[in-house]
Amino acid sequence: MLEVIFRGFLGLFILLLICYLLSNDRKAINWRLVIIGMSLQFIFALLVLRVGWVRGGFEMIAAGFATLTGFTDAGTDFLLKSFISDKIEPSNLNFAFRVLPTVIFFSAFTSLLYYLGILQKIVYSLAWVMKKTMRLSGSESLAAAGNIFLGQTEAPLLVKPYISHMTNSEILCLMSGGMATIAGGVLAAYINFLGGGDEASKVVFATHLLCASIMSAPAAIVAAKMIYPETEEAVNPEEIKLNPEKIGTNSLEAISIGTTDGIKLAINVGGMLLVFIALLAMLNYFLGWVGSFHTDGYLSLNDMVTNASNGKYTQLSLEYVFGILFAPLAWVLGTPSSDIMEMGRLLGEKTIINEFFAYISLAEMNKAAELAPRSVIIATYALCGFSNIASIGIQIGGIGAMAPGKRAVLSKLGFRALLAGSIACFLTACIAGMLHP
Repeated sequence: MLEVIFRGFLGLFILLLICYLLSNDRKAINWRLVIIGMSLQFIFALLVLRVGWVRGGFEMIAAGFATLTGFTDAGTDFLLKSFISDKIEPSNLNFAFRVLPTVIFFSAFTSLLYYLGILQKIVYSLAWVMKKTMRLSGSESLAAAGNIFLGQTEAPLLVKPYISHMTNSEILCLMSGGMATIAGGVLAAYINFLGGGDEASKVVFATHLLCASIMSAPAAIVAAKMIYPETEEAVNPEEIKLNPEKIGTNSLEAISIGTTDGIKLAINVGGMLLVFIALLAMLNYFLGWVGSFHTDGYLSLNDMVTNASNGKYTQLSLEYVFGILFAPLAWVLGTPSSDIMEMGRLLGEKTIINEFFAYISLAEMNKAAELAPRSVIIATYALCGFSNIASIGIQIGGIGAMAPGKRAVLSKLGFRALLAGSIACFLTACIAGMLHP
């Protein structure tokens, strides 16, 4: 246990040191904000992971969330059950016909909650806590809280009137929060395929995913404010005022708009996965071909990979390359030494491809019992965010449409936002790995 705690604190130190070294103004770093932000993460993690009655309450919320995902099956069965024949196993259709529909349902449900004003009240409460404790501007607090529930281009709508007046530090904080957290729709999808058909497993993963998304909000602020400290005067330092725009004129229109947005998101996710998996297969075919060459008396690269991985990998592949490149980072997060290659692969897939792809790999590894329980927990938290290369373009396009005058700033800060969002997820993973029983 002492080794786990030591590794965890070492990981936190290294991650914060990276933020410090990459800061554009180290003297301007607000260390009070850093300490309070990290303290909020620890306190929340301790309550959820170590305090029985708090964990029980959170598991009740998670159970409700998992139950909601099950309601999607009624609509899915009505539309798609006829596609399942005696020759096709339902499990083979799980992702397309069970997981993606939850994205559509939760998009519509979130839209309804937004229209009714329920989501805004929750967001406002969390924003108030972060503003009072971390002394953020009103717009920063609202955006950070909104990112816990909404997507990286939906949460900025809460502060749309303020974006054009935000400082560069506030813009980075807005972008980093979007990178470090996930939307409710995809959260439901992750719960579905990580938990599989087991309701108890769904509740466990729902608990951790909800915890991860909340913990990563203050972590993103810490990382962003270290990398780009505030040196300008905020336009609305005290005001916490939600954008009054509503989704639709009535509840039915709100549901319709949310459904349409969910369909677009589901098609986008399905299309990206189809293309990325196909491209990965093509690249692996090429790498395997290159790795097959050898000269007399020397092993081929494929043989070397097979020997080095004890048969786990049979040829040179992108997964193996990810494992090698990201293994040091996996160790920093506190991953047991036996799993750092597999964890490195997951971190590489999440950063270079996307978190959806990485969670699919994690689900397969978990099902095959390839990872230690602590490694599964660390991975669940580390992958819980939109911090991948494609998200830079998504944010420039999405947020830039709300404030065209800030497009140049968004482009300039894109890579820093990816870095800050990734480090936020990793900070959360370190803490979860330390405190998980």
